[in-house]
Parts: sequence; structure tokens; C-alpha cells
Amino acid sequence: MTARRTHHHLVLRVLLALLLGAAIVAAAIAVLVHLLAPSVAPVTIPPAQQCVATAGSYQDSLTLEQAGNAAIIAGVALQRGLPARAATIALVTAMQESGLRNLDYGDRDSIGLFQQRPSQGWGTQAQIMDPWYASGKFYDALVKVKGWQTGDINDVAQAVQRSGVPEGYRPHEGAGRAWASVLTGNTAGGLTCVDRGTTDPDADGLAALLHRIFGNALSTQAQGNTLTITAPDATTAWAVAQLGLADTGQAGVASVQVGHQRLVLDPMQLAAWITVDASSGPPATGTPSPDDLPLSDVQVRIMLR
Repeated sequence: MTARRTHHHLVLRVLLALLLGAAIVAAAIAVLVHLLAPSVAPVTIPPAQQCVATAGSYQDSLTLEQAGNAAIIAGVALQRGLPARAATIALVTAMQESGLRNLDYGDRDSIGLFQQRPSQGWGTQAQIMDPWYASGKFYDALVKVKGWQTGDINDVAQAVQRSGVPEGYRPHEGAGRAWASVLTGNTAGGLTCVDRGTTDPDADGLAALLHRIFGNALSTQAQGNTLTITAPDATTAWAVAQLGLADTGQAGVASVQVGHQRLVLDPMQLAAWITVDASSGPPATGTPSPDDLPLSDVQVRIMLR
């Protein structure tokens, strides 16, 4: 019995030694792998290209294409001297009808931002596919609706559209309010975008857009890819700035400044509006760049890429 126990003890000791040795080897291998493996930084996934409008408790994001269409819809309201509520109703309608996309198809012969039908007297196919024309026709019909200024937004939109989904506009009311308030300048600093620079800068196109909306109410100076615009009041200045920013998908905006508030677009994140130093003026010598010049509260500087 004693010899047998001794044998068993010996076997156990050998097994324990083997297990301990294996554990030490495994630990050593793990340390070596850790030391030799390349350091890998965590992957940051940037947000999609988009614009985000925030007004009070309302917030909504749109693609760059959708934001550009929203700018035209709100711009036509401003062009006609209509209040922000008109832009809200039009935006809510286009969100439901087309997702703010200028579609060349739809139910039966419905097309465009508002899915208007040539057979129902809205215009020709070519006319309706022009977002400026389509928006104007919508407002023509809107202002004929009794009580549109104060009535339920969903019901007013339905009175214009006569949709087969009569309650379909209601879920978009918050988003429509945010975009209308921002694009008409009633909410200052309420828009930011992510644009990774997929289009060439178009200062002439942006200037033409703003002139089409505001006409001679603006004084515009162009220097290269920078527009400096003087508006008649601060609300209009913010409308100019945020309409221009919403058009970044076409214009290629790099930064926007209104008075002492500036937004510099970041391709990797939604940038924030910041207050710039109002005391800094142009350099004492040499020719100042447009970005060096201070702005008043009714001036806007839009710099393109």
C-alpha cells in the first residue's frame, strides 16, 4: 500500500508540474502576442452626410438632397412674403408626399415634390418637375384654403392635396416646424450639416439662389468663393445664412458666419455654432482676407470650399 501511495503521489506531482508549466507557457504566449500585435485604434464611424434643424423642442435631419429641396420650398414662401407657417405646411406636405425628393414617378400621374398631377391641372410634367414651380403652385392653392393661417396643419394640407391618406401629414408637423423656423430665419443658429465635399463650389449658383428668393433686398459682394451679404434685418440675415447652408449639397459650403456667430463644417461630425472675437479687425498692413473682416448683425459671410 505504501509503495502504491508513493506512486500515486509521484504521478500527481508530475501532472501538477505539467499543468503549471502549460499555464506559464500560455501566459508567456499571451504577453508576447500583446507586445507584438500592432496597436489598433478604435474605429470611428462618421455620421452620414446630412443637415439637422433644431427649433425649440423640434429637431429633424435631412439628407443634403432633401435639405436643398427644403430650402427651395421655404425660399418660395419668403419670396412671396408668406409667413413661416406657410412654409411649415408646404414642408410637411412634401415630407409626406415625396420624402422631400423630386420624384419623376408616383401614384397614377403624380410627380414632383408634392406629387402633383398634370391631369388635375397642376401643370405640365416639365413644369411640375421644377421645384420652384411646384412650390409656387402649392402656395397658390394654400392661400385659397379658408383659415389656413390658424387651422390644423394636417387638415389644411389635406384641403390642398386631397390625399387618399388624410391623416398622413400629421406625423411630420414637428419636423416641418423645425425646418420652416430655421430656413425663414426665425430660429438663429438652428442648422448644422455634415458635408464631405462631393460637389465643386458654386458661388454663382448660390448667389443666384439667394437673389431669386430675396431680390434686391440683399446687397451681395463676391470675392472668389466667398459671398458677403448685407440683409435688411437680423431675421433675414439668418434666413440667408441657413438657406445657403441647406444648399451645401449644390454650393459646397465650408463655413457660414452671421454677425459674431460662425459655423465651420466638419466632414466627420455635426459642427456647432461658436461666437467669434468681435474685437479683431483687419490686419494693419496688407490685403485682408474676407475671413478677417468683422461683421455686423445683419451681415452674412458664406465661404465655399
